[in-house]
Amino acid sequence: MKAMLSKSVGGPQTLVLEDMPDPTPGAGEVVLDVKACGVNFPDLLMIEDRYQFKPPRPFAPGGEVAGTVAAVGPGVQQLKPGDRVIGSCGHGGMADRLVIAAANCIAMPPDMPFDIASALVLTYGTSIHALKDRAHIKGGETLLVLGAAGGVGLSAVELGKAFGARVIAAASSPEKVALARERGADAGVVYPSGPFDKAGTRALSELFKGACGPNGADVIYDPVGGDYSEAALRAIAWEGRLLVVGFPAGIARLPLNLTLLKSCQIVGVFWGGFAHRDPKANAANIAELMQLYAKGAIKPLVSERYPLARAGDAIARLAARQAMGKIVVTMD
Repeated sequence: MKAMLSKSVGGPQTLVLEDMPDPTPGAGEVVLDVKACGVNFPDLLMIEDRYQFKPPRPFAPGGEVAGTVAAVGPGVQQLKPGDRVIGSCGHGGMADRLVIAAANCIAMPPDMPFDIASALVLTYGTSIHALKDRAHIKGGETLLVLGAAGGVGLSAVELGKAFGARVIAAASSPEKVALARERGADAGVVYPSGPFDKAGTRALSELFKGACGPNGADVIYDPVGGDYSEAALRAIAWEGRLLVVGFPAGIARLPLNLTLLKSCQIVGVFWGGFAHRDPKANAANIAELMQLYAKGAIKPLVSERYPLARAGDAIARLAARQAMGKIVVTMD
């Protein structure tokens, strides 16, 4: 089998494609023939040793995959060779074959393509946990989504609409805002590139306020961070909730007096930790996502596909914040 490996700390250019021995499943494990692997921001952080979890090297990045079961280990009864599954693996997905715990595999709907399946669980799992479990979003509330054309951003747009919210999509170009509008956002706003000084932050906040309306945003979905977070927080509604999802623009420094003035909350969202600590609640969320997919309420947008030999280019593309929708590495 072939795997794209991180053997030293560094960016996507440090990854190397190598031959590896075929894996063997242990108790409670299965081997997957990987068909597709979704590309996510943690993949970049992990190879640069900037993620909260640091796997021993060499390792392959890639935390979510779709494929077919090739072999099952002792004690596995719920899966058999040939089953089509989505797997949440944390890392190791950018390879032809992967050993994964059977408990971390989800049966794929029969009509779901592998590339779509590999782009669903992490992004939509994060967003449903954020909006439903952490923000307790209600129908009729205003949801402001930053980075609205990225993988997690588009998932928040679609789920926000599915939950009955009024969705405002914020992104860095008219093309990205237009894409979010196509996926259901009610309105959009194009924001300039940061970083911002104090005047720039306030001007950006006025853009957000103008798009959200006089009452502000009841829920802010923030997978961007940096100076964008303070500008968004200044546009929050009374008793609003700002969801901290990620920070490719940098870790924000927020003036906490704003939380007092708006009686609002800053809420952390760590889907991986939630899934590990409360697997039953996470399974219920995934089941709800599958129902929404079956109804056509959500559908991951795979905008770019790269072969395994170019997996480093796929991660670099994501790191440059140029992608719209989801990037996927395919093994065929």
